[in-house]
Amino acid sequence: MRVRDRLRRDLLAAVELGVAADELSEVISRVVASVVPHDAAALIATSPTAGLGIPSFTFLHGVEPDIGRAMVHRFYAGNDPFPPQVLARRAVPAGVVGAAHDGTPEPDGACKPDEAPQRPPLTALGVGSELQLLIRDARGVWGMLGLLRSQGAAPFSEADRRRTAELAPLLVDFLRGYVTRAPLVPALPTLPPGVTIIGPDGTVRAATPQGRAWSDQLRGSVRDPAWVGESFLAGLATYVRRHARDPRTGPATLIGPAAAYGRWIICQAQPLDGEAAGDLAVVVHAATGEHVLPSFCDWYGITAREREVVGHLSQGTAPQRIARYLDVSRNTVNDHIRAVFRKTGAGGRAELLAAIT
Repeated sequence: MRVRDRLRRDLLAAVELGVAADELSEVISRVVASVVPHDAAALIATSPTAGLGIPSFTFLHGVEPDIGRAMVHRFYAGNDPFPPQVLARRAVPAGVVGAAHDGTPEPDGACKPDEAPQRPPLTALGVGSELQLLIRDARGVWGMLGLLRSQGAAPFSEADRRRTAELAPLLVDFLRGYVTRAPLVPALPTLPPGVTIIGPDGTVRAATPQGRAWSDQLRGSVRDPAWVGESFLAGLATYVRRHARDPRTGPATLIGPAAAYGRWIICQAQPLDGEAAGDLAVVVHAATGEHVLPSFCDWYGITAREREVVGHLSQGTAPQRIARYLDVSRNTVNDHIRAVFRKTGAGGRAELLAAIT
């Protein structure tokens, strides 16, 4: 317990200090490596409402570009040897599970023939084994952690899996701390929606002026290596085609918090043809109101009733009328509002609404 408490302090201290994302990636890898040694680590984050179709943001450390591109393609194509739905079937209620992998997919995680990977398997790129964990608690799924070891190193074991799983509550605290310690109201200007046209191979074919402005703003906020953004677009194209074949995969929508992108954003991709075989239109815009509220409430721990109150406030409804709508007293409504102020750090109603509208 003392070791986990120290590791939690290390992670949260880095967040409190406002360490840049690339340095945070190194901190995450170092903390995990103190429990389970590895050569590279990837932590993808989401919120229980958003789900893991298109992750909200990612931390990468030690991941070589070719390996990273293969991992991104595999994830969005649904070819991951341990996709979230497989890991979830193994989970105990409110638990965290994982699996070690030596390069041979398990039967229940195998891809269909028409979804065969177009990139080389990780073993062909020098990866000897990997370990994946679905990170979740009683509220839902918050992300996945992937660890890699090079060929020649000892493969991940069941003991490694158990030790890594014990870190999951720390990682949940870290992710929530990272999002909620960002300024509630972003300093970046609100841009009009921007459109970028992506070809079938994930390359940019054209963009509106607003689309280029969004690209410049996001590059300045995220500061990932160029291959990360390129791989995301290619993965997005792959995911859209997959969604066209099977709508159960969920829409190609990214809901990103201000901590990662400078302000809350929505990134949505749609095919320009019915078969999703050609170009895609990717629309990026500031996330407001109904788009941002579900994930915003997840990250800040806002209850369902508090969310109802905030939703009414965002529509300009007075507390007295909210009380009538919800069939509660005005004092109860005010108690909910104060609780939301406390959880978000908002100095008042104006600041809270500026964050979500």
